[in-house]
Amino acid sequence: MAEAHQAVAFQFTVTPDGIDLQLSREVLKHIYLSGVTSWKKRAIRFKNGVLTGVYPASPSSWLIVVIAIMSTMYARIDPSMGMIDRIKTSLLPVSSMFMTVQTQTVLSAILFATVLWLSFIFLLRYILKALLSYHSWIFESHGKMSFSTKVWLSLVKLLSGRRPLLYSFQASLPHLPVPSTLCLVKNYLESVRPLLDDEQYKQMEIVANDFKKDPAPKFQKHLKLKSWWATNYVSDWWEEYIYLRGRDPIMVNSNFYTMDLLYVIPTHRQAARAGNVVHAMLQYRRKLERGELTPLRALGIVPMCSFQYERMFNTTRIPGIETDFVQHLKDRKHLVVYHRGRFFKVWLYYGGRHLWPSELELQFQRILDDKSEPQPGEIKLPSLTAGNRVPWARARLKYFTEGVNQASLEAIETAAFFLTLDDEAHGYDPENIRSLDLYAKSLLHGKCYDRWFDKSFTLIVYKNGKIGVNTEHSWADSPIIGHMWEYVLATDCFHLGYNAEGHCKGDINKSLATPTRLQWDIPKACQEIIEGSYMIAKGIANDVDFHGCLFNEFGKGLIKKCRTSPDAFIQLALQLAHYRDKGEFCLTYESSMTRMFREGRTETVRSCTCESTAFVRAMEDESTTNEQRLALFKKAADKHQNMYRLAMTGAGIDRHLFCLYIVSKVMGIDSPFLKQVLSEPWRLSTSQTPQQQLNLIDIQKFPKYVGAGGGFGPVADDGYGVSYIIVDENLVTFHISSKFSSPETDSFRFGQNIRQAMLDIKALFNLKEKKM
Repeated sequence: MAEAHQAVAFQFTVTPDGIDLQLSREVLKHIYLSGVTSWKKRAIRFKNGVLTGVYPASPSSWLIVVIAIMSTMYARIDPSMGMIDRIKTSLLPVSSMFMTVQTQTVLSAILFATVLWLSFIFLLRYILKALLSYHSWIFESHGKMSFSTKVWLSLVKLLSGRRPLLYSFQASLPHLPVPSTLCLVKNYLESVRPLLDDEQYKQMEIVANDFKKDPAPKFQKHLKLKSWWATNYVSDWWEEYIYLRGRDPIMVNSNFYTMDLLYVIPTHRQAARAGNVVHAMLQYRRKLERGELTPLRALGIVPMCSFQYERMFNTTRIPGIETDFVQHLKDRKHLVVYHRGRFFKVWLYYGGRHLWPSELELQFQRILDDKSEPQPGEIKLPSLTAGNRVPWARARLKYFTEGVNQASLEAIETAAFFLTLDDEAHGYDPENIRSLDLYAKSLLHGKCYDRWFDKSFTLIVYKNGKIGVNTEHSWADSPIIGHMWEYVLATDCFHLGYNAEGHCKGDINKSLATPTRLQWDIPKACQEIIEGSYMIAKGIANDVDFHGCLFNEFGKGLIKKCRTSPDAFIQLALQLAHYRDKGEFCLTYESSMTRMFREGRTETVRSCTCESTAFVRAMEDESTTNEQRLALFKKAADKHQNMYRLAMTGAGIDRHLFCLYIVSKVMGIDSPFLKQVLSEPWRLSTSQTPQQQLNLIDIQKFPKYVGAGGGFGPVADDGYGVSYIIVDENLVTFHISSKFSSPETDSFRFGQNIRQAMLDIKALFNLKEKKM
């Protein structure tokens, strides 16, 4: 067996003269190279840790300060105002025995210079944090910048240093502010006004104002105390109570997916595509672990929080009876592959380096060629992660804490990530109207037993070479996985590439140890639990009504000519489409990010406003002129943009309400207002997928190399989930989900309504241009 040859580093024989050791030079060489690589990695991490720790200064600036202090002393000038002499006096009892007076003076000067340098660093960070707390720039009209904002940008750029690393700005990011309860109640009442009749609104006003008087001030005090003490007053509770404490299945309900390039498949060889993509992910992970990725910055200057990147790899959600927890490890050197009901462990390193794409292709092809049968209970084992959390937690404690089951489960949970070599073919086919729908459903839930939904992400590679990712939501939000995905797709297509036959480039090393089958001993009782989880997951998956809508009549190019935010344009189209679909307005969720603050995640933009409903009614009222409709559209778009900006700058409603509710529960004080607010269903949940975070692919030059975005499952039983990506100048992709069990929804119908709403809004601007 190949693995046996790889494992034996030496042999020995017993002779009359003693023991004769026969060392394997090849294996010792690999051991040596692994050690060298490990120490190099530690050295680079230490160096980058120092650079991040002293940012925005640099280690060389310490030497400059020391030289400057020493120079002034030789000029008989004391810049320390006596501090150096005091340091020397305090060192005298210890140092006088083995140091000269001159050496004591030099050491005291170096210590003073170091303290001065560290104080300077903290001062710079404080100034930068104060500057980053200024958010007026985001409320200024597009293309117009005030003098104060120009000065502010110059100062931020000056203090940001030349080459920031991924985590350089973390200590300089401001904390998320706690809005006042006065603003909270005012903004909440404004957000629900278009959804309530006069009587309902009056009743809500009474309840909200009672809450504002008492007990809101009590809850607010505790929340402000937390905001002073914790890094972020929302994020830890959001992760725990929204994600980890949920006992319902995370498949469809929480996990989300990301698609491959829309039009291009670089190779149709499954193993080759997997080889390139996995190698690109390993390259990204190396940059991530070293902190060498460039931090994301708005306007190229204002930094975003990088906290969420930390747990991208080597991370698993571990089930518990009452709550799950996220397990994050370092330096995982293997991944686990699932194919046709079997699990394989694949080592990612050889001789202290990553496996080359051609070597990974060989390993994956060996798995594809393996004809062994699954063990009893092995095929549907991953469905435990797709069903309810409590049965999975109990089964894990009872059947997976010893023997081969423990070892195999540990291999999965400690893997860098999870890979499924799928036996189906998916992707966008212009001749098949359902192709995008089936592709999305496969990524979202698959067969309910061929994805490990607890891993930070599962990479899926289809037999036709198409790929995708299913992501567990608790550890991060979609822009984070999207950042990695952009890097991987660009590296796969433009840096690694394939040869003429579609194989990975490079030589094949056939001496690699073959992938190892994971062993299981799953008793009948456990198999019944697995089957129960599978049936629950299957019921959820079968109920998902999905439609992928490619809107290619126009894109952000034309929308910008209308002097409107593309996001506002689409959100108003969604409001119009929903009204036409259901004949009513509903509470609408749009996800916004709060990453301008330390450890910030998301905030909700309540897109259904008085202004948007007035516009929608005008569109459906034949007596209204197009000029009036256009004026109402612009008013609604401006309102939406302003609300989005407020959410980004920490002045949103829903995260504040959520935290107040948690405080009320901890204090044991019942609040009718908070209970009602938190129980309101989001019948239209929307999210925009970010595009071109890294700008690695020139879409103008390579228009076919555009991503298809991603999506998520429906949030409400009788509602829609809509994810959209503004791909380029002439394409917007919508991912629409709902439930077949609801007689009120139809994803395909809603997609058609969205298409028509987009065209109808565009027509308003066309009419204006003709008149001009």
